[in-house]
Amino acid sequence: MITARAAATFEPVGRSVATARSFVRDTLQGWGHADIIDDAVVLTSELVTNAVVHAGTSAEVLCLRGDDHVRIEVSDRYPEREIPIQSSPINMGSPDREGGRGLQLCAALAGRWGVDYSATHKLVWFQLDLPERSVGTRTAGPALPTDLLPLADDHVRVAVVQIDKTGAITSWNEDAEHLFGYAAELVTGKPLTDFAAWPHTPGTSTGIADALLLSRWEGSYGIRDANGRVAPVYASHLRVRDTDGEPSTVCLLVREHERAVLQTPLRGPAPDSAGHSDSQGADPFEVFIGSPAPDDLDGLLQRTVERARDMLDGDSAFLLLATDDETELEVRASTGLPSARQRFARVPVEVGPGRYSSARMPAVHEDLTQVPGAVPLLNGTGMRSVVTVPLKVEGRLTGSLGVAAEAPDRYSNEEALRLQFAADRIALAVESARLGELEKLRRGSLSFLVEASDLLAGTLDRDQTLALMAQMTVPTLATWCAVYTIADQASDPYLSYVLHEDEERIDGLKALLSKIAPPDPVPTPGARVWAAPAEAAHEAALRSSMRSLGLGGPASVSSGIGPTLQTAAAVGGETVVLPLVARNRVIGMLTLGKPTDEHFRQEILELAEDLSRRAALALDNARLYSERMAISQSLQRSLLPPELPDVPGVEVEVIYRAAGEGNEVGGDFYDLFPIRDGAYGFAIGDVCGTGPEAAAVTGLARHALRLLAREGFGGPAVLERLNAAILDEGARSRFLTLLYGELWPQEDGSAILKMVCAGHPLPLRLRQDGTVVPFAEPQPLLGVMDDLELYEQTMTLDPGDVLLCVTDGITERREGSRMLGDDGLAEVLSTCTGLTAGAVAARIMRAVERFAADAPSDDMAILTMRVPGLPHD
Repeated sequence: MITARAAATFEPVGRSVATARSFVRDTLQGWGHADIIDDAVVLTSELVTNAVVHAGTSAEVLCLRGDDHVRIEVSDRYPEREIPIQSSPINMGSPDREGGRGLQLCAALAGRWGVDYSATHKLVWFQLDLPERSVGTRTAGPALPTDLLPLADDHVRVAVVQIDKTGAITSWNEDAEHLFGYAAELVTGKPLTDFAAWPHTPGTSTGIADALLLSRWEGSYGIRDANGRVAPVYASHLRVRDTDGEPSTVCLLVREHERAVLQTPLRGPAPDSAGHSDSQGADPFEVFIGSPAPDDLDGLLQRTVERARDMLDGDSAFLLLATDDETELEVRASTGLPSARQRFARVPVEVGPGRYSSARMPAVHEDLTQVPGAVPLLNGTGMRSVVTVPLKVEGRLTGSLGVAAEAPDRYSNEEALRLQFAADRIALAVESARLGELEKLRRGSLSFLVEASDLLAGTLDRDQTLALMAQMTVPTLATWCAVYTIADQASDPYLSYVLHEDEERIDGLKALLSKIAPPDPVPTPGARVWAAPAEAAHEAALRSSMRSLGLGGPASVSSGIGPTLQTAAAVGGETVVLPLVARNRVIGMLTLGKPTDEHFRQEILELAEDLSRRAALALDNARLYSERMAISQSLQRSLLPPELPDVPGVEVEVIYRAAGEGNEVGGDFYDLFPIRDGAYGFAIGDVCGTGPEAAAVTGLARHALRLLAREGFGGPAVLERLNAAILDEGARSRFLTLLYGELWPQEDGSAILKMVCAGHPLPLRLRQDGTVVPFAEPQPLLGVMDDLELYEQTMTLDPGDVLLCVTDGITERREGSRMLGDDGLAEVLSTCTGLTAGAVAARIMRAVERFAADAPSDDMAILTMRVPGLPHD
């Protein structure tokens, strides 16, 4: 059943991918399903990218919400692409490759997915199940006095089921028969697992069989009744021994909505008794957590340290979580301590707090002044006594919990046992919450990296790539960022970009980093700590403070103490360096920093490392593109004449437009050069194709024309020798259309021309009366036949006449099925009577550009020559 829908269409342009992500994110946020946003955004991004970027069609995105799932459909108009066979193993390939991961990600993240085809569309859909309410351990506690038990009326039924050590049912009371419809003789001897519908708790591996082995457990699951329906129940398990000493489990079950009957109420503080020092009656889990338990990890940890401090009547408390390799502990919560400074600080496990120099064992320190440095976290806090205990799950160290007091000798082994008992009960909940946070961070990181990859892949400009690198890290990953680049192996690192989340700090930060030596370009992957910025900032702040007091120089310098201290605070925290490695070479370093006394989380560093790999490849691609573009442009410029000579008595104008991004010259070329006194050669040509082969023929033609013409060869001889040179190129040769001529200005204001038009569009002559006529005859093009018989035509340009020479990019300009053609060009030229050569060329180019809305797909060249005639007396 569909309960809500939202749809949008996205054009086949690169920015549509980001727009589609925002559409899906906003839609799911509005529906209240934040838990699945990251997965949905990642999958939508890949599928829309396939449609609008790789397939080049528009994409239609449809979001459908059902009772227990969300379905998202992405359709495009490219149904021919093949898809991977679903039975084949999923291979995600290289994480840095550009595309092809959409369907693999669907298989990895979605509950269901598929591909539907029609004659004109291909639709890929995926379905994400909405998370159910978390179930599992709620509370547990010791036996309570009768007067503290909850009251229940006659309608509440409590099923009592006893399970032996093999998991088989040995006892089944009347309430169980009434609730589930089975008589006792039908279930006795059968495993409880045959009747239990156990919804596995996300983030844990605990099942019903595991829960039956615990000494005490409370939580929710289901029992399949005699009619096949699942009855939700709330259960309390207690593991006991029978009269023979064999272990068994007693299960109390009520309907889910009647859980208050079985839940243990919160206990108040136990009254002090002079005759009783037993502190084991209080349930540490209740003392720590209370009800309801916080949903998020930070809230759970903060509640833990606050309850630990109150339970042991301490002045402060702290909780550290272990890294994945259990070599370090990271401060995640504290109370009574400067938490802003200590958050995410790390200490080694084996030299951490404890009598045995290890955080893996409980420890009590009666007086820290006698063992300075035993608990580094408490240095300088005024705490004298401390008790610390490990948090362990299945024998693995997951964290450390400590309570400290300002007075010495406050804690003994008894408090350590109480705190350890409480830590054992809270460890699983903390670890489950931590794993849930890591999973959420992982999914968020995947979404972040997908978006970062899109942005980095969208530019080949080096400066823009540097700016993107910094803007993606600040403030998401760090407070400030600096990027160093290395031009080549012999060059030192150069500070290329600096960014701080507070723009007013950028100049001071840049000045500070410019005064210290850059970090060493070590290719070892991973983040390494760099202490130089914090030390330099501290020294600068100290010098400024001394000068302001008149101790180190003129007091007038004290005007700079404010910015200096602000810069010192900005970079006073942890600073890490990540190498930018591309193609097995260090091309730079990405430096991330925190303000005073702040540290990076391990998960953030791992995300930064992933980002640095992508950024390094993007930066190196931008460098290679810039180098090759510079080489290409230099070579291209060498194919065009550096400047046109002044021809006495003749106006000359050239307009050249090369098609393609970044091109200065293509297959078209032109030239005008002096041959001998009073004689000038001119040429305009078009080489078939593009790329290096076409450029080679262009260079060959331009230089050969000049050389042969100055050697005294006439037009036909020049072109015949050029034809032979082109054919000598073999497979690299390209055919060439060429208009070549020689020009002799005359004393009467006219000009004599001798021309050969080898397969090129015919030149047009514009007379003063507005008539336009072709000014040559067509002959075979060059680079096709060995034996060419070319001839030269001699013509005269009268005063006021204009000669227009163009390449086929002008005449073949198209708008749909229409083409400008020779007739259209002649019509435009006929309106140019009385204009100068420059004005004629400009009007022709303007008319060609306006003929079609799209950018030209071919090179265009215009050469105009006008004989103005003799000036009047």
